[in-house]
Amino acid sequence: MATKTSDVAADVPPMFTQFSLRELTLSNRVVMSPMCMYSAEDLDGTPTDFHVVHLGSRAVGGAGLVFTEMTQVSREGRISPGDAGIYDDKHIEPWKRVVEFVHHHSDAKIGMQLGHAGRKACEPIAWKRDTPLTDEEKWEIVAPSAVPFGPNSDTPREMNQGDMAKVIDDFVSGAERANAAGFDIIELHGGHGYLLSSFISPLSNQRTDAYGGSLKNRMKLPLEVFHAVRAVWPEEKPISCRISAIDWADGGNTIEDGVEVARLFKEAGLDILDVSSGNVTHIRRPVTPGLFQTPFSEEIRRETGIPTMTVGNLATPEQINGVISEGRADLCCVAKGHLFDPYFVRHAARKLGHELPWPKQYPAAAVFNPEPEELR
Repeated sequence: MATKTSDVAADVPPMFTQFSLRELTLSNRVVMSPMCMYSAEDLDGTPTDFHVVHLGSRAVGGAGLVFTEMTQVSREGRISPGDAGIYDDKHIEPWKRVVEFVHHHSDAKIGMQLGHAGRKACEPIAWKRDTPLTDEEKWEIVAPSAVPFGPNSDTPREMNQGDMAKVIDDFVSGAERANAAGFDIIELHGGHGYLLSSFISPLSNQRTDAYGGSLKNRMKLPLEVFHAVRAVWPEEKPISCRISAIDWADGGNTIEDGVEVARLFKEAGLDILDVSSGNVTHIRRPVTPGLFQTPFSEEIRRETGIPTMTVGNLATPEQINGVISEGRADLCCVAKGHLFDPYFVRHAARKLGHELPWPKQYPAAAVFNPEPEELR
C-alpha cells in the first residue's frame, strides 16, 4: 500500500515524505532515473568501478531511490557493446558490490531496471555513433515484426514462439540474479521503443497472431513477462514498469491507450508505473518546456489508482513539491539533474530549509556557505 502525503507531518516538504510499496520504504520521493551509461568496459555486460561511483554518489547525495541503467537480460538484447548486463552469473558479484556500497553508505534504496533493446539493439556506444559497428561486431536483432526502427536502421527478424519463450526466461533469470545481488526493487522497461514497448505500440507490432492486433493482444507478452518475473521475485519486494504513455505519432498509442496499459498492469499486480512517453520510432518526441510528461502520470494515477512515477524536466524542489502535494505522481524521477549535481537532493533540502543530515564523513558541508559575501 502506498503512503499518502497527508499521513505525515505538515511541516515536512512533500518531497521529503516517506513512501512505501510492499515492505520497501523510501526516505523521500526523489528517484534517480535509469540512464544508459554504456560503460561496461569488458564489452560483455559486467559493471565496473564506474557503476559503484556513479550510483553510489547519487545515493550518498540523498536520493530516496537510485536505479541502474536499463540492464540487459540477454547479450543479444544489448543496445550497444558497452551495455551493463544481468545475463550471466558473473554479473552478480559486481552488482552486489554496487548494492552493498549504497546500503552501507546511505539511506537510499537501489533498483535495477531490466530490459531488452529489441529492434533498437546492435548500435555503437553512444559517443561512437558516427562509427558503425563492423559486420563482425554485429548481432541479430529481433522484434515483434520485421519493421526497422528508422530509415537507417537494420531490419529485425520477426520473433517466433521460441524467441518469446526465451525472452520470458531471460527476464526471469535476470530478476533472480538481481535478487541474488540484493536489489530492493526491479523495474521492467516497457517504454521508449525497446522490446516490450515495441509489442505494446501498433507502430512496431504488426503481428496477426495472438500477440498482435488489439491492445489486449499487444500487451500479452509484456504481461507474460511480468507474471513470470513476479513469480520468482520476493513477495516483499515491489516491481515497477516504465511505459511510454503515448507514442507522439499518428497511428500510435494515445493517452487513452496508456490508461488501459496501466489498468492491465495494475490488474496483473504491478506495484507502481513509471510513466514516460515517446521514443517508440526514430521520430523524436517534441521538445516541450515545463513538466510535459507529468499530465500523463496524473491522468493514469487518477483513472486507474495505480501509484506512479513521473519523469521529464523536473529540475527544482518547488516543482517536485507541487507534483507530490497535488497528487500528480507519487515519486519524481530526476535524470539530467542528477547528472549535473549528484547531491541534487541534499542541495534541495538546503534550499527549502529542511534539515537533512549530511553523511558522517561530511559534517563540514552542513555549515558551508556556497554564496559568501566576496571580500577582496
